[in-house]
Amino acid sequence: MVAQVYISEISVPGIRGCLSAMLKVLGHVGVLLSYIAGSYLNWRQSALLVAIAPSMLFLGTLCIPETPSYLVLNGKDEEAASSLQWLRGSHVDIRHELQVIKTNILASRAKQYDLTFKSSMLAPRLYKPIGITCGLMFFQRFSGANAFNYYAVNIFRQTLGGMNPHGATIAIGFVQLLASLLSGFLIDIVGRLPLLIASTVFMSLALAGFGSYAYYNSMSQMQSIPASSYAAEAAASVTGQHDWIPLLCVLVFTTALALGISPISWLLIGELFPLEYRGLGSSISTSFSYFCAFVAIKLYMDFQETLGLHGAFWFYAAVAVCGLCFVVCCVPETKGKQLDEMNPDYAQAR
Repeated sequence: MVAQVYISEISVPGIRGCLSAMLKVLGHVGVLLSYIAGSYLNWRQSALLVAIAPSMLFLGTLCIPETPSYLVLNGKDEEAASSLQWLRGSHVDIRHELQVIKTNILASRAKQYDLTFKSSMLAPRLYKPIGITCGLMFFQRFSGANAFNYYAVNIFRQTLGGMNPHGATIAIGFVQLLASLLSGFLIDIVGRLPLLIASTVFMSLALAGFGSYAYYNSMSQMQSIPASSYAAEAAASVTGQHDWIPLLCVLVFTTALALGISPISWLLIGELFPLEYRGLGSSISTSFSYFCAFVAIKLYMDFQETLGLHGAFWFYAAVAVCGLCFVVCCVPETKGKQLDEMNPDYAQAR
């Protein structure tokens, strides 16, 4: 949560989407390295390896400044000027931008003094962004993303006949990384809304296709049970020849996820909330996201036992279709828009 808000507060509109997408890129690098480590190391060695990342994060935070908005909000104008100068470069004149931030922070603070918790929660400037961001988080978490991330090897073991499930998982992680890199280039060119629509459309198709193949595969295995061992081997061989179908479905799904809804849902947390509600709103949306992730991971095995592997992914496809309707009806385009504290017209509009 803090990383996304930090990037949103320090970046100009033209590169905000790209910088936010880099968060997901590095996250996918970590997932890919975890998949590779899991193929060769035991869980203790893998845990020691990935412990390097938070150590590097701690050291990195010692070298970066606080955001100018936060420093101005706490009355540290000189430190805010130094921070903004460091962020923009030593040869950039920051006086106008800093003055705009100061004016808007003061206007926001004056408004914040008049707010109670009840009036804050009932304000459209808060509950509308909460509804949009929490809705995106819900559809992202319950459309199978967590199932693939945490149960990828088990899923491939049930659907792939001849391919190594660990190798397929590594391939998925690599494609996810490439898609997130592409998202970083497109998000400020194409816009948030077109990427979200394309993402949910292809996620729906891929999940439905994967569920259909899982159904076909389970029916084929059931029919081969009473047959001779030769017939069973022949059925397994035929199934192995079709390994490209589930693999293609998962590749399309992970590409669509990494290209659209995964980075953009987090980006909108930093973009939609107005200045006076950003701390409260982003914490609510982020908490809701991780709550949905916890529930989705816990329910996956129950879905599989109750509905079967094919039924679970048909359910995820239905959720993705609902997510498409939500995106079309409720999500605004934020490409190129200023944050409140950097918008020269913010104080006058109030």
